[in-house]
Amino acid sequence: QVQLVESGGGLVQAGGSLRLSCVASGRTFNNIRMGWFRQTPGKEREFVAAISGSGISRYYVDSMKGRFTISRDNAKNTVYLQMNSLKPEDTAVYVCAAALNGRYPAANDQNYDAWGQGTQVTVSS
Repeated sequence: QVQLVESGGGLVQAGGSLRLSCVASGRTFNNIRMGWFRQTPGKEREFVAAISGSGISRYYVDSMKGRFTISRDNAKNTVYLQMNSLKPEDTAVYVCAAALNGRYPAANDQNYDAWGQGTQVTVSS
C-alpha cells in the first residue's frame, strides 16, 4: 500500500496562486500514475489532473487546463499541483490519489486505490 500526505493548501484571493504537494511513501513511486481530485460539500468528487509514472503523460479536465499544472519529482516521491488564476469556484478540499493498478481512464476516481486526507483550498472574491 502507499501513504499519501498533501500540503500547500490555504486561503488566497481570487487571481492568486497556490502550489499543492503530495508526498508518497510505502512503495515504488515512479511507476504509479498520480491524480488530483477535489471535493466540495454536496457535490461529487471532481477530477482535476493526473500524471503518468514517468511524467510524460498528463491529463486535465478542460475547465482547468491552462490554469493548473501537474508535475512530479520522482526523486522526492512527490507530485505537485500548481494552481494559477484561482477563482472562488476552485474552493474545495484537494485530494491526492494513486492508481496502484494502472487502470484507465485517468479521470475516473474508481481507478485510484489510495487516497490522501486532502488539503483545503479557499479562494476569496
